Amino acid sequence: MRTPEGAVLVDETGKRNGRGAYMCRQRKCWETALARGQLERALKVKFTPETQTRLQEYAATLPQLLVADSEDSTGDCGDLRRAE
Repeated sequence: MRTPEGAVLVDETGKRNGRGAYMCRQRKCWETALARGQLERALKVKFTPETQTRLQEYAATLPQLLVADSEDSTGDCGDLRRAE
């Protein structure tokens, strides 16, 4: 499947081409990064409302915490890519 230039997608393999940002697979980390605009800065792109919604929906599918009782745990990382 071909993605439009500048499209942002979640790459759980970390092997797709394009600019990437490694993300923890905890919902809390994604919600914080989306709210603060950290992903937009890392990917050097302004998210469309549709992209923001899609990423928030993806974040909602992730576990709240990967390791119980650990605020600092980062767990396994996913990879977010911007097609170039």
